[in-house]
Amino acid sequence: MDKPYGWTSADAVRKVKFSIQRFFGQKNIKVGHAGTLDPLATGVLLICAGKATKIAEELQSQYKEYIAEITFGATTPSFDLEKEIDAEYPYEHITKESIKDILPKFLGDIEQVPPIFSAKLIDGKRAYEYAREGKERELKPAKISIHSLDIISFSNPILKIAISCSKGTYIRSLARDLGVALNSGGHLTGLVRSSSGSYRIENSLSINETFSVLFRIT
Repeated sequence: MDKPYGWTSADAVRKVKFSIQRFFGQKNIKVGHAGTLDPLATGVLLICAGKATKIAEELQSQYKEYIAEITFGATTPSFDLEKEIDAEYPYEHITKESIKDILPKFLGDIEQVPPIFSAKLIDGKRAYEYAREGKERELKPAKISIHSLDIISFSNPILKIAISCSKGTYIRSLARDLGVALNSGGHLTGLVRSSSGSYRIENSLSINETFSVLFRIT
């Protein structure tokens, strides 16, 4: 599915699950997704139903590709547009060349600190729950792998970049870290997952197309 903007991955699963249950007249059909996609992102979300849920973990472990828009000169608590800007920084000094210079340090196997506004578990509770309660909790760095970072365009302060990375990579955190590396601030202002493993956005269905296919099942 090409997940709509503003939907959570759980929203998409519930919609598909309800449609399948209604079509077959059964309530015990398993439906899940293979890799969370943030509400403010669009793009490839793999939905597994029935026996296919058994391979969800295998599908989730595959490399993902994204097209991200990062805006320098400001930060937000969520590292994206979910929260308002909390600090502003100089950005006029940033050039395409300076971005190219710092990108290699983010390639390969690295450690990345997830956003506090994330679904990471801390003592059995989601990190975003602590964040929304105004409680400060420390998130431990996670090992991730970034295969490639290719600049698509740069018009200061907006960078558009193609990213290939492992599961567990937070593009919001990458936006923050790039801002810091460039002696500025940065936050994610747009994100499309262009592929998940061999599944590409060109072959993904919109939500309406997904339902049309489900109702044509015989």
